[in-house]
Amino acid sequence: MTRLTASARHRITSIDLLRGIVMVVMAIDHVRDFFHIEASTGDPTNMATTTPQLFFTRWITHFCAPVFVFLAGTSAYLGGTKKTKPELAAFLIRRGFWLIVVEFLVMSLAFTFNPFYNVFILQVIWSIGISMILLALIIRLPINVILAIGLMIVCLHNLLDYAETAHIGKFGFWWDLLHRGRFATYIIFPNHFLIILYPFFPWFGVMCCGYCFGKLFEKGVAQDVRRKYLLQLGFGLIILFTALRFINAYGDPAPWSRQRNGLYNLLSFLNTTKYPPSLMYLCMTLGPAVLSLAFIENMQNKITNFFIVFGRVPFFYYVIHFFYIHALCVIAFYLSGYTSKDIIPKNTPFLFRPDDFGFYLPAMYGIWLFVIITLYPLCRWYNKYKSTHNEWWLSYV
Repeated sequence: MTRLTASARHRITSIDLLRGIVMVVMAIDHVRDFFHIEASTGDPTNMATTTPQLFFTRWITHFCAPVFVFLAGTSAYLGGTKKTKPELAAFLIRRGFWLIVVEFLVMSLAFTFNPFYNVFILQVIWSIGISMILLALIIRLPINVILAIGLMIVCLHNLLDYAETAHIGKFGFWWDLLHRGRFATYIIFPNHFLIILYPFFPWFGVMCCGYCFGKLFEKGVAQDVRRKYLLQLGFGLIILFTALRFINAYGDPAPWSRQRNGLYNLLSFLNTTKYPPSLMYLCMTLGPAVLSLAFIENMQNKITNFFIVFGRVPFFYYVIHFFYIHALCVIAFYLSGYTSKDIIPKNTPFLFRPDDFGFYLPAMYGIWLFVIITLYPLCRWYNKYKSTHNEWWLSYV
């Protein structure tokens, strides 16, 4: 008989399903980064040059990082129901530092394929790591206080946009690390650079909110009660996004504007700011995500089981899929006739990805499907191994 670990027996299927869906969708954006013909030279959210197909290829992946970070907070809360507060704080600190190390040493290599580490990139794994460490520092506070901290950060951090707009000159390393980011690049020592994509302050607010959200999934909460709150919260966030976007005065540093036709007006309306995540961006993405949890709680079939596998091994999948996509890019690089002189591009730190390399959307989506289908057996194997073993390191991978 297969022996299940305690964590496997108490997993919440709807959360695993939602996480698995966003993990699969996330790969669309990463395949686009490496394989789309305009990934290095264009912007899929530029209203002057994008197409609806390209815009939505990018837009659908906006859901991934907020849900990933939010549910990381939820998982921290649910994991904490089996630990004392000091035990949970110690675990979050250890895991947080581990994730930061992985971002620098493992993910930077996966992004760049540069063994000399000339470029380090702070992305979502770093933001989750530092947010876990900060959450550990406040974990003993009443949950209502943690929720207030999270909501204040999420709802009010866009007040800093006004100061940033009025600022002249560079913002400086610590400010970019805290709030602005936006691909800010710094020399950390000769010929070695740090690129900040994910400033930690807004994402810490998202994790705090996700942590408090975990209370809805405690064993004592009836399903109908949880569903009521999920519906209210999900619809409330969507309504808040819509109202704020129509007002067009606060909640995003990039207001929408009228375009050449109604479809492009819609694209501009949906084109919220991810770096850093604005209030509108978070409402737009987390609202439908929370709403979906109200409808998928008892949903289980062959299709949902496929996504659940990815949702139960998110960190393992995240690391592996980047190396896999980049390795496929190297193969396509040589098959396309490029040579060693083309390895280092001008517009991106991704080696073996020349600026004029790539394919159009149909081929790109075909590569994405290939990546997901071929990674599934490996993720299924690891999920089975993880659910039947108790080694200490499994909680970190």
